[in-house]
Amino acid sequence: MFNDIGALELVTLVVLAVLVFGPEKLPKVIQDVTRTIRKIREFSDSAKQDIRQELGPEFKDFEFEDLNPKTFIRKQLDNDELGLKEIRNGFDLKKEMAEVTDAVHGRESESSSGSSASGSTGGRVDMSKKPETPAIDDRPPFDADAT
Repeated sequence: MFNDIGALELVTLVVLAVLVFGPEKLPKVIQDVTRTIRKIREFSDSAKQDIRQELGPEFKDFEFEDLNPKTFIRKQLDNDELGLKEIRNGFDLKKEMAEVTDAVHGRESESSSGSSASGSTGGRVDMSKKPETPAIDDRPPFDADAT
């Protein structure tokens, strides 16, 4: 429930609780808070059961976690009825990026040139920008926003 609370935050919360409620009232406050959380969970579970009963037997596999859009999309994409796994497996992003980069730079791609050597990069494409060295008498570009 509180997976993202670190030790420092936990110590801070305990010190703050002792200062606000005092050491005498703190156990009673903790009991009240846990009792309230337990009641909220029971209410939530009973509401889920009521909804499942009202939906009927055709929705017996219904999970409330599926209402989260991220979970719903992930579940639908993992479903093999659409054939998306074949499309995903047939698509090689590195190869496509290499072809696009070669087209931009005006070079022949490896697939169209047959057995062209890929050099020392091992089939990888260097996507980093390399600074162009200006000629000695060239002025640097003027940037009106920088002044």
